[in-house]
Amino acid sequence: MELTGLFFYLVSLLILGGIYALLCLALNIQWGMGGLFNAGIAGFYGVGAYSSAILTTAASSRHLGGYGLPVPLGLVGAAILAGLAGWAVAKICVRLKSDYLAMASIGIAEILRLVIVNEDWLTNGSLGVSRIPRPLGDLATGRMSDVVFLGFVWLVVLLVFVASSRLYDSPWGRSLRAIRDNETSAAAAGKNIEKFRIQTFVIGCAVMGIAGGLSAHYFRFLSPTATDPLLVTFLVWVMLMAGGSGNNKGAILGALAIWTLWSVTEIFTNRLPPEWATRSSFIRMLLVGLLLQVVLQRFRAGLIPEKSPPVRFKEEGPEPDR
Repeated sequence: MELTGLFFYLVSLLILGGIYALLCLALNIQWGMGGLFNAGIAGFYGVGAYSSAILTTAASSRHLGGYGLPVPLGLVGAAILAGLAGWAVAKICVRLKSDYLAMASIGIAEILRLVIVNEDWLTNGSLGVSRIPRPLGDLATGRMSDVVFLGFVWLVVLLVFVASSRLYDSPWGRSLRAIRDNETSAAAAGKNIEKFRIQTFVIGCAVMGIAGGLSAHYFRFLSPTATDPLLVTFLVWVMLMAGGSGNNKGAILGALAIWTLWSVTEIFTNRLPPEWATRSSFIRMLLVGLLLQVVLQRFRAGLIPEKSPPVRFKEEGPEPDR
């Protein structure tokens, strides 16, 4: 029984690690490739979570829904709606510099959170949305459904990883990194700075929406507490910085490493005396902060730093005879 419990604990750890890996890949597109400081991850995560939940649940008098769509279509809808929200935010805020963009995105994320809490007809307010279906729910029941969901989550992670890696190596990705490194030079070379930044922000927000949808389907229940900035925004930034900004493999490694530390420390903090137990979340944040300091002291660019792809020049053949 102990081995069984340990196995399913590992399954749960990897499921949430995969969801955080998606969030890190999304943030890596925005910050690692485009230099866009998005501090409102929780807002777009929440848009995706509630969109997928509403699209896939049965009819209810407590909230909008009743569409009963398959889960993959719900996730596509989550990506589209989160991307549209990102487009609306980008059209307003993308011209702002990094610090001001961070402040604006925090404010917009808080607006989205207040909409989720107060619009009962849409989200059922603080009572949340329940009976959210899982993908491939007919293949297994009980705890084994977690194993099936684990495979589904990491399949999505693989697809996003391949897509983001192709974007990184593409001419679009090279132009984006040029804008990130030297905006003035990129503009002088004829690059449309605003267009590239809007595209980057929208793509990242769409992936964040998918991560939110997967989280909703995993827990089968969704409430406003799921969009806590501490667990969604702050922790994802720590993961990306520790893993390596600008490197997709580093983003995944950072997500798994920091989430494992966060989960394992919960086991130990729960064993603290009662007078310390109420401060357990702050102790865990202290440990995560100390780990980040240690990592950045030894690895300034993260565990797996960014490595630009080699430039390939077209080989020229011999000159033709004249």
